[in-house]
Amino acid sequence: MQIKEAVFIVSNTEIKNCPIDKKPEFAFIGRSNVGKSSLINMLTAKKGLAKTSGTPGKTQLINHFLINDKWYIVDLPGYGYARASKTMRSKWEKFIADYLTKRETLMNIFVLLDARLEPQKIDLEFMNWCGQKGLPFSMVFTKIDKLSSSVLQKNLAKYKKEMLKFWEEMPPVFTSSSNSGFGREQLLNYVEAIIK
Repeated sequence: MQIKEAVFIVSNTEIKNCPIDKKPEFAFIGRSNVGKSSLINMLTAKKGLAKTSGTPGKTQLINHFLINDKWYIVDLPGYGYARASKTMRSKWEKFIADYLTKRETLMNIFVLLDARLEPQKIDLEFMNWCGQKGLPFSMVFTKIDKLSSSVLQKNLAKYKKEMLKFWEEMPPVFTSSSNSGFGREQLLNYVEAIIK
């Protein structure tokens, strides 16, 4: 899939204010600082499309980006950001859960995971929650350029072991690097296959 156009459409915290044109949506979510904005910019080949920041917890809204006038990338707030107040966190959690469970045009959730880390409890809990709600999701390991391939394979194997305690089979798994562009084609082909 070629991305010819990627345009920011709207930011909000209410599902009722999301676009109403019924185009397919693909949500991106992960712990703060997992490299979500960088990945979105890499996929769309537009450097400043999603705001990247050295400060975790920058995304605090549901952000819709229209791709090729056909489908949306939806940038969701990171979960597990410790420095946000409890009230703020529970507010985010509510509108994220609302969006994920009630949005009929949502085709897939890309759950971003830092490839350098061993399985994190919060990530496993989030994926299990998606499973309980019957939400389709894929695992996307980010920052694979920051570790050796043997460490990457070890971490992937640990994730698989943890996941298979709860799941009969693994969801689709992708590896990516925003710096090198690795994984871009696989992710976009996957989106294209779902849309078709």
